[in-house]
Amino acid sequence: MLDVQKIRNDFPILSQQINGKPLVYFDNGATSQKPKVVIDAIVDYYSRYNANIHRGVHTLSQIATDAYEQARTKIQHHFNAKHNYEIIFTSGTTESINLVANGFASLLKPGDEIIVSALEHHSNIVPWQMLCEHTGAVLKVIPMNLDGELMMEEYEKLLSDKTKLVFCNHVSNALGTINPIRFIIEKAHKAGAAVLIDGAQACPHLKPDVQALDADFYVASAHKMCGPTGVGMLYGKEEWLRKLPPYKGGGEMIATVTFEKTTYADLPHKFEAGTPNICGGIAFGTAIDYLNGIGFDNIAAYENELLEYGTKRLLELENIEIYGPKDLTKKASVISFNLKGIHPYDVGTIIDKLGIAVRTGHHCAQPIMDFFKIPGTIRASFAFYNTKEEIDLMIEALKKAQMMLS
Repeated sequence: MLDVQKIRNDFPILSQQINGKPLVYFDNGATSQKPKVVIDAIVDYYSRYNANIHRGVHTLSQIATDAYEQARTKIQHHFNAKHNYEIIFTSGTTESINLVANGFASLLKPGDEIIVSALEHHSNIVPWQMLCEHTGAVLKVIPMNLDGELMMEEYEKLLSDKTKLVFCNHVSNALGTINPIRFIIEKAHKAGAAVLIDGAQACPHLKPDVQALDADFYVASAHKMCGPTGVGMLYGKEEWLRKLPPYKGGGEMIATVTFEKTTYADLPHKFEAGTPNICGGIAFGTAIDYLNGIGFDNIAAYENELLEYGTKRLLELENIEIYGPKDLTKKASVISFNLKGIHPYDVGTIIDKLGIAVRTGHHCAQPIMDFFKIPGTIRASFAFYNTKEEIDLMIEALKKAQMMLS
């Protein structure tokens, strides 16, 4: 069992008030809050050993380099990558996806097919559309049903010897749906296709094992895992990372440079041009240590309690519509809902005055909202530092919003 009150003390921001009310932060799907150990890691870097890495023989550079590479190894172990050089530091999930998309621009030809799911964030749609425009490849979509779940029998029909790539999120940011990625990966591999899994929404709630999943690529952002913004990671199988050309050119990613020819550095540096977000990478490692100290089994069990309790309380309201799987074992701790007849933005604005922070809108997933024929939803996304008492406060705020707006 988690000592939630003790955990909450680790997060300075949670003790503040918003509009004179205690902050209830239910926008964890957008970004998580940061524990003091992560904040301290950032301050410590800039206060004590700020220096550029990999390039200096002086002491500060060596200390910074060691700390940065230790963070890479922490990430490797957390995701169970075979080698630490299969972990590429990026600015976040979006850049990780774009890195892979740009790499495949030289490997695809007209008529090749790539598959995305209907549950994707724009970051896992737009880069592939751009890739298709550039290469002449064809984009196909795994459809979803009214429960917000992907239709696997339709997915199998889409696969063929023309399929080169499959892209799917592990957990839907808009609905919380946990997708059957083991099945998706297995079927794609039988068709000879590579698979990229967007783990941005999954990694705060569970601990992916990329070797057990047999994922070719897996991407995530630190800021959704109690780490800082502006840093993330791409895991790629070594054989794929060696096939893909560099995404960006510049310092650090080279072996030799002449005006006649440049040769590239070995992995992982081939994909890490320029000065990286050094303190971000180090603090990412600190955040992973913090989460593992709590334990992902503990996190999952407690967040499932919050999901069940939140769903039960919301269903007590009149004229409420909840989107996504009815079977809560197929969901992460995210509830996407609307109060019928009331625009989600109006609800979000009113309950903010009562200290409740939720996300409203299409959540960078417009195709999902188009499927349900709605302008957006109210999304309450829970983390292990939230409480049932906070859910009760949200319910009371929603009742007030309903009374004011109906």
